[in-house]
Amino acid sequence: MAASGAGAGYRPSRTLPFAAEFRRQASRRRTQLALGFMVLLPLIILIAFQFDTGDDDSGRGEFGSLVSFATSGGLNFTLFTIFVSASFLLVVVVALFCGDTVASEASWGSLRYLLAIPVPRARLLTIKLLVALTYSGLALVLLAGTALLIGTLRYGWSPLRSTVAAQLEPGEGLLRLLAVLGYLAVVLLVVAGLAFLLSVITDAALGAVGGAVLLWILSSILDQITALGAIRSFLPTHYSTAWLGLLSTPVQTDDIVRGAVSAICYATAFWGLAFWRFTRKDVVS
Repeated sequence: MAASGAGAGYRPSRTLPFAAEFRRQASRRRTQLALGFMVLLPLIILIAFQFDTGDDDSGRGEFGSLVSFATSGGLNFTLFTIFVSASFLLVVVVALFCGDTVASEASWGSLRYLLAIPVPRARLLTIKLLVALTYSGLALVLLAGTALLIGTLRYGWSPLRSTVAAQLEPGEGLLRLLAVLGYLAVVLLVVAGLAFLLSVITDAALGAVGGAVLLWILSSILDQITALGAIRSFLPTHYSTAWLGLLSTPVQTDDIVRGAVSAICYATAFWGLAFWRFTRKDVVS
């Protein structure tokens, strides 16, 4: 026995390796279905565009151009796919990966056995959070990568076009799309943090996932109420569409910087609360 009372050879940093948790989550049906749908969605959108009814109405609002340009090239098809997914689908997927990770273990009754191995609580949360974020990022990459591949095969490698910017050559357009994905990944950290916090608080995985999604929707609704004035800028969803600035000429980065700082602050606060709560929680599940 060591002086600390631990068994000979026990090293806390060697418990629950990242690769082991990654494989455990990969074997789960919800992971396979979520990632599979990220590949399937661009195919569904591509098939839907084949049903040309001759209706030129591409929708109203600032995103209307994305619909009208969606079939003009692989980059534009990818941009449209990201647009239709960012406001809800990606939120649900990130909430699923981050909200289900701890709560599901508690609901199955396996969480206490992981801690009895023993896996230090902080390490268990860290590994689970890193794996959840990895799968969330993988889902985003699969969605955009599949859309870019099939969109390019179907519509060709053409410049990126929209009404908020001059036509961008394919090389620069690809860099703009990568920047859009990077910003979305940062914004979705808020969802990841909130879902992870709820996953630690409750033993119901559905409650953690649904709670994070509902709170995100509530924030989006409140952001539309102009009577709130400057208060809206403190809502986590206020800068969720600031990625449009990456498509303009020249690039508008003011709201992007504010949105990134806001998202990181919210995510850090939620993760901090999650670790504080879990390290003091009486785990009986």
